[in-house]
Amino acid sequence: MPNSELPRLLLIEDDAVLGPLIAELLAGDYYVQLAADGQKGLHLALTGTWDVLVIDRGLPVMDGLALVRALRSNGVGTPALILTALGSTAEKIDGLDAGANDYMSKPFDAGELKARLRAITRNFGSTPALLEIGTWVLDPVSRKLRSQYGNHVDLTAKESELLALLAGNPSRVFTRPELVEALFHPGDSPGVIDTYVHYLRRKVDKALIRTVHGLGYQIGDDS
Repeated sequence: MPNSELPRLLLIEDDAVLGPLIAELLAGDYYVQLAADGQKGLHLALTGTWDVLVIDRGLPVMDGLALVRALRSNGVGTPALILTALGSTAEKIDGLDAGANDYMSKPFDAGELKARLRAITRNFGSTPALLEIGTWVLDPVSRKLRSQYGNHVDLTAKESELLALLAGNPSRVFTRPELVEALFHPGDSPGVIDTYVHYLRRKVDKALIRTVHGLGYQIGDDS
């Protein structure tokens, strides 16, 4: 019988050796269930109650990114970490834009994996307030940016997190390294911040985020 006091973790990993090893590694902190392909993992994620998901990207039947997209499109907001051998910046952006809350490359450090799982479940457990940004209101839970005229813009997980951080500290100018540390990982290039700022400006308005030359970024005002 599973320990009802432990948080529930669904591990979706097809490697017959690595999957059980990861499950054993996490077993002291979580009740872990292992699924060996994307289709089974999707079924378990949709029908079960989970506190966190760990998903391999290169899964048989349905790959990890398609699985995360399917979960998000079905309204499943359970925090998810993609654990994969594909670790380029572009691949990380693809994973985060698919709806994952974190992305970690193999081989990995066991302590870091546990720390990242604690971080995404801790962040998920809080309910952020709505944030006013000029004529817009950001709902960090639904990841929607709504205007006073009734229309809305859908944001990816990282777009929403970046905007919420800036909007929650309107008087502060964040450097790129500070934003990388807060939203990504220390080894990531600061250029990833510029990429997401570009995405947000393209979706909404260039004035939404202000560039403070020589320093970094600050929330702007589109009104």
